[in-house]
Amino acid sequence: MAAITGQKSEEDRKHPVDQTLPPFKMFTSGLQHVAAMYAGVVAPPMIVGPACGLSPTETAFLMGASLFTAGIATLLQTLGFWKVGAKLPFVNGVSFAGVTPMVAIGKAQSPHDALPIIFGAVMVAGVLGFVLAPYFSKLVRFFPPVVTGTVITLIGVSLLPVAFNWSQGGNDRAPDYGSLTNIGMAALTFVIVLVLRKVLRGFLQQIAILLGLIAGTLIAIPVGITDFGALAKANLVGFPTPFHFGAPQFDLAAIISMCIVMLVCMTESTADMLALGKIVGRPADERTIEGGLRADTLGSALSPLFNGFANSAFAQNIGLVAMTKVRSRFVVATGGVILVVLGLSPVAASIISLVPLPVLGGAGIVLFGSVAASGIQTLAGAAMEKGENSLIVAAAVGIGLIPIAAPDFYHNLPKDMLVILDSGISTGCLVAIVLNLAFNHFGKGGDGAQADTGAMTAEAQAGADVVADAADGLDAATPPEAEATIPQQADRRAKDPGSGEPASAPTP
Repeated sequence: MAAITGQKSEEDRKHPVDQTLPPFKMFTSGLQHVAAMYAGVVAPPMIVGPACGLSPTETAFLMGASLFTAGIATLLQTLGFWKVGAKLPFVNGVSFAGVTPMVAIGKAQSPHDALPIIFGAVMVAGVLGFVLAPYFSKLVRFFPPVVTGTVITLIGVSLLPVAFNWSQGGNDRAPDYGSLTNIGMAALTFVIVLVLRKVLRGFLQQIAILLGLIAGTLIAIPVGITDFGALAKANLVGFPTPFHFGAPQFDLAAIISMCIVMLVCMTESTADMLALGKIVGRPADERTIEGGLRADTLGSALSPLFNGFANSAFAQNIGLVAMTKVRSRFVVATGGVILVVLGLSPVAASIISLVPLPVLGGAGIVLFGSVAASGIQTLAGAAMEKGENSLIVAAAVGIGLIPIAAPDFYHNLPKDMLVILDSGISTGCLVAIVLNLAFNHFGKGGDGAQADTGAMTAEAQAGADVVADAADGLDAATPPEAEATIPQQADRRAKDPGSGEPASAPTP
């Protein structure tokens, strides 16, 4: 009995990120992550495949390969080895940043050469990113709370149109797009998720999103918007044959295009890691970001071997972590294993795909809104009253919202520039970094410079604030030792001028 007690205490002393859950909870929580990001993984191959001249069968193969490689990349990120992996509850999947240039490459090449050229360019970009990871990670000192809070908010706001599109049906060419049935199902799922989060307790509350998706799918069957066609045609087993579409080819223009995409992905992943680090209470330092970027880029370099594309962090899963308070990286690693299985079993993948997009959209509004709320909470501790911090946020959010509010705003600019400009997260992040440097580093001294002093310490304390607020919903999952550190962290924050808190107001 004493041995069991000692073992339990040792597990409780671990940081919540490193704790394991019972097998059933581990599986259901991991499945919830897969359900939240499944549509985002299969959407890029659904767009790129037809652009490259693939048949529906070949496109389905490409979708399975994307699931498989997303699982491998997620395992690299969560479990890691050597100096690879952030070892945070991070889900990796096919990046949307590469869709536009890959479609352009596919249309410019013959169907026989399109995918091999894309795969060759992704491999080179992945290797380049892996080499640059140690240097890129040093940029973390330019991400104080005023920058990270802005970026996190933009991540959530940028994802909300995706949820709105799903709620309408996902395909704007379909006759029922935006129909009362689709929007009604999305609204019903939205309400179900909110009610479940309110009335359930403990573990059931943590998987409220999954339960809401299941309930919404069951209701959608008699409504008639659940498609069983893919399940009827799917094979039991289907391994993604290496270089199924031919050996990689290396085209200079395509390589340059995908290298730009890789830099964009690395910028977004850095912001995502900083956001997730705050939410889970383990602020992402330079070493964590370096390992995370190595996992991203190594996964991208290996993906073409199994007919996959460039991988990066999935921001929608950050919202799931923030909402459920389940911070274990092993839960997400379980989701990675599920993704691998889905990639190897088209039947299993088809079961997940039964969830109608309107149902997924209703749940997505809650998920993505949670990300934006986390960003606003970070900004609350970013010393907005000092220097020009409020101006930095105003300008960065305004520029970052352009692709969302006015999607055709940049339509007359060169297509190569659209890789960056069409991402509100990337543009908003760059504006926030540049203005923070101009106003708080190279600009006038005083309050503005002081607000940015000790940026990394401020980040850590902002993370502690998020965890302190989140602790109320963790029930027994939060170890007492973690709760005991919060007052000490508040004392340290009182001594840190970069946190934006007055030195005379320590938390008792």
